[in-house]
Amino acid sequence: MEIGETLEECVIRETREETGLDIEITGLLGIYTDPRHVIEYSDGEVRQEFAVTYYGRVTGGQIEVSDESTAVRFISFTELAHLPVHDTVRLRLQHHAERRSQPYLG
Repeated sequence: MEIGETLEECVIRETREETGLDIEITGLLGIYTDPRHVIEYSDGEVRQEFAVTYYGRVTGGQIEVSDESTAVRFISFTELAHLPVHDTVRLRLQHHAERRSQPYLG
């Protein structure tokens, strides 16, 4: 987040910066934390992951790689099954597929 920015504004900005797509937020899937989800970046920085995960709808822009991404594309749930994705990300996608009526808190 940048100073003076709401979380929703941050999500919209970061999505644009990382994918080239403009979005509007349409809901909240949940807030996800898992102490076992630790990421070590190539520069040596280590972070414990958490995610506030929103639903969004593409409103414009053009999908493209940026200096913050290495590849950007839409994929199917079937294709996702064969990709190396952390279990906490799979949980978010499972919750999305279930069309949960209440945001997940955990």
